Amino acid sequence: MNNWKQFSKMHMDILKEIGNIGAGHAATSLSSLLQKPVEMKVPDARLVSFNEISERLGGAEQVVVTTLLTIQGDVTGYMFFILQQDGAKRLIHSLLNQEEADSCNELHLSAVQEVGNILSGSYLSALADLTGLNIQPSVPEVAIDMAAAILSYGLLEVGKVGDHALVIDTCFYDRPGQERPIEGHFFLLPDPDSFSILFQALGVTEHDKGD
Repeated sequence: MNNWKQFSKMHMDILKEIGNIGAGHAATSLSSLLQKPVEMKVPDARLVSFNEISERLGGAEQVVVTTLLTIQGDVTGYMFFILQQDGAKRLIHSLLNQEEADSCNELHLSAVQEVGNILSGSYLSALADLTGLNIQPSVPEVAIDMAAAILSYGLLEVGKVGDHALVIDTCFYDRPGQERPIEGHFFLLPDPDSFSILFQALGVTEHDKGD
């Protein structure tokens, strides 16, 4: 499955459901870390071109906090977990029980890195459990910069494998009745050949079509 246009609604529904399973695993891990209930949801999964990614994040000059890791094993590629600065500040406030700061220091970035590690690891673990494949994340890196700079750095590598990304939106709630969730975005960029491996392991061929 080297052509992203071959993706059907069925493929996207499967990837979204895997995202929901991963979110459930992550919520359990985050609840333990925060010592309070955490609920996570995956409202949408979709394909976007590289040119659209910065638009999804609020524009090229939008400051974002990013966790980046490589995917290794039977499936290879890259994964970003990206928070807008406001979401990162709210997450840090929840993690460290501190007032929201004007900027992120080393401790704040370390906290975000740990969350990104948990979330990415949970998603990839869900993929591995359902497919029986060996899928391992690398140790993540974390950075804060404008979206254009972050993406330029990452796309030097991910541009080698294609020109689209699978976006998995994530919302999490860390207190009852929370009206405005903390929103994050996964950008999953497997090597194109890895999608064929994934869907074959799931029993779905590139010829299967959704409704």
